[in-house]
Amino acid sequence: MGVTEKMWDAVAKVIRMDDKVERLAETVKGQQQRIETLTERVIRLETALEIALAARGVETPGRQIERQ
Repeated sequence: MGVTEKMWDAVAKVIRMDDKVERLAETVKGQQQRIETLTERVIRLETALEIALAARGVETPGRQIERQ
């Protein structure tokens, strides 16, 4: 196996790796969007629950969401 062939193989591997990284980035972007959508839905559910409990006169404990 000559030097040129080894270099060509290395370049081909880098090109394939770049393609995989780009596909992974798109997947991560899609997952992040799904997480944000679910977070919004949970916030709406919590709000509806607190409104319903307040209408019944039940006290809800105050709490803060911890961000990481």
